[in-house]
Amino acid sequence: MHMVEPFYHWRNLYIASEDDASPFYGREYSEFDFEHQVYNYYIHPQWDSIESPTLFIKIIYIDYESSFAVIEFIGEWNDAIENDIMTLKRDIIDELIKMGIDKYILIGENVLNFHSSDDCYYEEWIDDIEDGWVVLLNFHEHVMQEMEDIGIDQYFVTGGDLASIDWRTYLPHQLFDYVEEIVESRLTI
Repeated sequence: MHMVEPFYHWRNLYIASEDDASPFYGREYSEFDFEHQVYNYYIHPQWDSIESPTLFIKIIYIDYESSFAVIEFIGEWNDAIENDIMTLKRDIIDELIKMGIDKYILIGENVLNFHSSDDCYYEEWIDDIEDGWVVLLNFHEHVMQEMEDIGIDQYFVTGGDLASIDWRTYLPHQLFDYVEEIVESRLTI
């Protein structure tokens, strides 16, 4: 896991640690000191801690004018023990909502497991963004099944074309436009 870096090809367009509105503003990174672990496995030092021992993120793009964010995840999403959704919602998402972000693309190809609890923070997230949306991209099939088993798909847009988008081939606005088109087509059905 220590070799899995957050996506870095958009760094010329956005760097969360240099964005004074980002929850990670001012963070300094090392390329050599591996301090964070998911269980006994060190992860690349470019991932950001959300104070969960098993789930780490990287905000890889934010556009305040179009009000969207792209966030990549690594680790285990554990609501049952760690209440990761509460931590994510309170410490990261609430800060982004204050800045007007109401559309979220969550990339989960490095999320290995999901353990559920109740869905109140997912519901709260959607209530807080009124006309916005949250899309789950590239989560593993077993993780998506676990999420859908507790009804996350009633809050977040999942599955179908979103299950395996080659998102790295897009620029941020191209990805946003593509995802938004899928979301709008589903909402009009």
